Amino acid sequence: MFKRTFALMFTALFLVGTITALSGCNTVEGAGKDIEKGGKAIKDEASEHK
Repeated sequence: MFKRTFALMFTALFLVGTITALSGCNTVEGAGKDIEKGGKAIKDEASEHK
């Protein structure tokens, strides 16, 4: 009984951790793209005012 409960709890924690890690990667990738676009906009604006 204890082994089964432990196995179920471990599996649930593993799945929650995996889902959290995957969603975090997606968020970081999106933030990187946004920062890159912002940098490009600043660079383009600076080039226009030289």
